[in-house]
Amino acid sequence: MHVAEQGRGHPVIFCHGFPHTWYMWHRQLPAVAAAGYHAIAPDLRGYGRTEVKADIDSYTDRAVIGDLLALLDDIGADKAVFVGLDFGAALVWELTLRAPERVSGVIVLNNPFAPRPPRPPSQLWAKAAARHFLHLDYFQKPGVADVELGASPREFLARVYYSLSADYHYLDTWRHPAEGTGYLDVLPKAPPLPWRWLSQEDLDILAKDFENTGFTGGLNWYRALDRNWELTADYADADVTVPAYFLYGDRDTDMEGFSGRDPLGVMRAHVPDLRAVTEIADAGHLVQLERSEEVNALIVEHLRDLAP
Repeated sequence: MHVAEQGRGHPVIFCHGFPHTWYMWHRQLPAVAAAGYHAIAPDLRGYGRTEVKADIDSYTDRAVIGDLLALLDDIGADKAVFVGLDFGAALVWELTLRAPERVSGVIVLNNPFAPRPPRPPSQLWAKAAARHFLHLDYFQKPGVADVELGASPREFLARVYYSLSADYHYLDTWRHPAEGTGYLDVLPKAPPLPWRWLSQEDLDILAKDFENTGFTGGLNWYRALDRNWELTADYADADVTVPAYFLYGDRDTDMEGFSGRDPLGVMRAHVPDLRAVTEIADAGHLVQLERSEEVNALIVEHLRDLAP
């Protein structure tokens, strides 16, 4: 496992999503280190300079939680604060159920906690994909998205990052039919860089990793989601008992279209020690990049409470 780290003190482990690497947190590491903490951002399985395994079972949350706990053991820490976004958020939420004794608290961006659904998630996506394109369903077919996205990593990253930001309405991708449609067919053209929140250098660093690895490792996280559902049967009625903070962009697509009708109400019902919920204006799914200073200030404020 490759990790980026900075600072000393109580560990704070940042978990990214798709299509990301540790670099999605590069603006948070120095702020958290300067506040007196050991900021750590791994490339999770299948990404960047961490091993890319072939089998789908290697990408379950249970497997990656094993990596995170081994990372704690490796640095000699009993506990850490975990920060998560996108797949990293789901990973962190499940970690609180599987190993709460290793978690000082969690700070989650954009993806609220929700109980285990009654059916495997792929069944829900297939139903939606009968009406319109849905990346969650499209990514289930091994090799298809891998080839499409791998043929033009830089273009894909620019277009998907732009589409997920506050500068675009991601759910417009649902206006396209699923049949015969690829992901690049539905994503908008990205404006030239630099943007107000992403530089050409930022994109170059991210694109270089995916040019080296391709996207199969990241896509396998989607293909393992039904397996995650199977492996969490024992936690179907479990609540998150560790201290938690939640922040989200007011234009985040997950909050709008992928988290149910009352995501905050559901989360509050199942996270009894939810200490704060903060909406960040004019921010989308990549809130930590779009509103870096505000996110950094909130993370440091919450860390002062969780691990003074």
